[in-house]
Amino acid sequence: MKHTIWIICLIIPLLFSCKTRNNSKTTENSTTDSTFTHQNKNVQIVPQYAKGFTVTYTNKGYCLLDIRDPQKEEGGETFHYALKPKGVKVSDIPKGYTVIETPVKSTICMTSLQLSNFIKLAELDAVVGITSTRHLFNQDMQKRLDEGKTHKIGIEGNFDNEIIMGINPDVILISPFKRGGYDALTEVGIPLIPHLGYKEMTPLGQAEWIKFVGLLIGKEEKANKVFSEIENRYLELTKLTSQIKKRPVVFSGELRGGNWYAVGGKSFLAQLFKDAGADYFLKDDVRSGGISLDFETVYSQAAYADYWRIVNSYKGDFSYNTLQAEDIRYADFQAFKKKQVIYCNMSEKPFYESMPVEPETVLADLIAVFHPQLLPNHTPRYYELLK
Repeated sequence: MKHTIWIICLIIPLLFSCKTRNNSKTTENSTTDSTFTHQNKNVQIVPQYAKGFTVTYTNKGYCLLDIRDPQKEEGGETFHYALKPKGVKVSDIPKGYTVIETPVKSTICMTSLQLSNFIKLAELDAVVGITSTRHLFNQDMQKRLDEGKTHKIGIEGNFDNEIIMGINPDVILISPFKRGGYDALTEVGIPLIPHLGYKEMTPLGQAEWIKFVGLLIGKEEKANKVFSEIENRYLELTKLTSQIKKRPVVFSGELRGGNWYAVGGKSFLAQLFKDAGADYFLKDDVRSGGISLDFETVYSQAAYADYWRIVNSYKGDFSYNTLQAEDIRYADFQAFKKKQVIYCNMSEKPFYESMPVEPETVLADLIAVFHPQLLPNHTPRYYELLK
């Protein structure tokens, strides 16, 4: 009898050990060191499309957040953070990592793209400061500003450090590769964390930064769920265009100060057009960022393009007459002659504060223009043919 009891006592721990090992979650795009003991240990953030951040989970009470420029395969500046639950002591944090206590309860957003992540997650209570309200449409954020729960902190290059110190947020989200005078913010002693969603080269990659924000504010499960819904709808739409034989050509931009600003063929916009069943006029260009061209160069490559995409903040009714009045040469483009200008007015639509986390909606708008037979009942939200 004693011998039997001894055997049972020996087997039970082994059974529990096997169960623990089988339930341990390890994925290809995240590193897991045994059982993670961060505050939400049953939910992990694993970026699948975003190239600008990675998360490494450990068994030491913290996780490691590494951030880099999504447009650079190698080299470039990197940023490193160790996220730990508030009030929990941790040790053995790697050299070069800044400790951030989570969940972050108060944040300053420097761009509308950053703000879009909080809007989509319905977590605006975590936003205590923003910069410009020029293109602000969200009524909840406007109410927070009116009530003094969120503050305007100035504009890039001219931040009000007194207001920032008075707010005293847990972190400030920045865009370090843009102009902005962020060096002055280092003096206030508040952690600066880069949000590089704007540099992602795919629509889903940009939208996936919602997981990055979810990780910081302790809303990992919600962020994963929201992104999964975005991803599923986006991929459903790409299936519609995957068999398209006739792909229209589209170009983008306008002249500004004598220069035509466009983006390269490896950019977010080029990928969006591709997924919508069209070809960007610079699709063979290997650059991913913005480029400056003269009119003649654009005309030589886009004169016979099928569509022309324009985004601006025109006050009033923007029309073909308005466009021609800006530069009479515009009327020579085939897309102008055929009345196939795709237009979004940022003064009327929440382009910056919503579009980054609604790529599936933007994609549907474009598909409805390029291939209307695929989405005959679509109601446009951002883009539609200029009337």
